Amino acid sequence: MTKRKAVRLIMYGILSAYTLITVYPFLWAVFASIKPYNEIIGSGLKLLPSKPTLDNFRYIFTEDPLFINWVANSVIISVLGTVINVILNSMCGYALARLKFPGKKTLFLTIVVCIMIPAQILLIPNYLIVKQLGLLDTFSALIIPSAINFSYIFMMRQFFLSFPTEIEEAAQLDGLNKPKTFFKIVLPMARASVGTQAIFVFLGFWNDFMKPLLFITSPEKYTLTLGLQSFQSQHATQWNYIMAAAVVTISPIIVLYILLNKYFMKGMKIGGDK
Repeated sequence: MTKRKAVRLIMYGILSAYTLITVYPFLWAVFASIKPYNEIIGSGLKLLPSKPTLDNFRYIFTEDPLFINWVANSVIISVLGTVINVILNSMCGYALARLKFPGKKTLFLTIVVCIMIPAQILLIPNYLIVKQLGLLDTFSALIIPSAINFSYIFMMRQFFLSFPTEIEEAAQLDGLNKPKTFFKIVLPMARASVGTQAIFVFLGFWNDFMKPLLFITSPEKYTLTLGLQSFQSQHATQWNYIMAAAVVTISPIIVLYILLNKYFMKGMKIGGDK
């Protein structure tokens, strides 16, 4: 065996061990969600359940009065927030890439500077503004302050800069104005970038914990991440229910990634090429 092959085998061994260490807790949580409580506390680190059951999921959806509300709230906020973000971020990126208007360079530099500002710094100013607008304890408090994202405006601008101008010129010759050209021609052809953006924006809304904690006070309006904390407080030692609730929390993320994986990979390739 050559030295190069030996080094490669060692690296594969290290990476395989790291993968196992990383994936095992996730698999344990998934399998624990279909285990009875007694088996969880008595089986130690055993992975596969001896008596799989769906009673844990039945309990959280039928016995807990608010869990379905939390799921529905997260879906509504994440879907609306993602749609609004994708449209506004793409429109802003297209305007910065194609349109000519006074202050364009200043606006772009402002966006670049804003990307560097940590989001945590804006929590208190956002809270004060939302309070003045009377939006506390509403879904609007979570959606409106996050209606645009400077990072994705920048990403979409970079994509549209490389978009062939000949296609837009052909559309204009066919009688389409700028808005129609954007929505009917340009945006559908930007599926890879839009899909990548949609995945990350959805994840941001779905996994957000700090903003719901800051803006939402009514338990029936909690998002799933905030509700999961409340659920864990109520079922402090009932790990079968907690694991089932956690699996419900991560399931949409996995499904979304599977559905949009091809756009995600193309979007990453575009970013890498640039």
